[in-house]
Amino acid sequence: MMNGLRKWQNLRFLGDPLFWAAVLAGPVAVHVIMPWIPVPTGRSDPPALLSFILFQPVTEEWVFRGQLQPWLRRRLHEGAGAWLVSPSNLATSLLFAGLHLLSHSLMWSAAVVLPSLVFGWFRERHGHIAAGVVLHAVYNASYLAGMQSTAGRNVLSIVFA
Repeated sequence: MMNGLRKWQNLRFLGDPLFWAAVLAGPVAVHVIMPWIPVPTGRSDPPALLSFILFQPVTEEWVFRGQLQPWLRRRLHEGAGAWLVSPSNLATSLLFAGLHLLSHSLMWSAAVVLPSLVFGWFRERHGHIAAGVVLHAVYNASYLAGMQSTAGRNVLSIVFA
């Protein structure tokens, strides 16, 4: 019984107004920066889209915010200080953005730093990665929609083709 209650406590971030502000900020930010940064091309078949919107956010959040960030937090002996951006979050975010260089331009990789800091901040605020996973999925979906609309394509026509 207690184990089941703990799982529901992980959803308390849904009552956090800052979480909803972050949900709305992602698509707006993508819309604003999309015209200024060259749009990458890539696969747009349904399995690739599903991976980009679901699998990658879960996997990346588990690795970076679920494993690496807490490990760095312990190694750096960070307490429960009033960090706006903790050193462990900053280090994790810089590594996260750096690894995006494998598949993105320097500008897009740099643009990943701020969302990564947001994911890490919510990880520290709520003590788990659930909020970061949801935000990451929303941001990836927004990025995909912006990329497809910039290329003159309708995302839904690709998904349901």
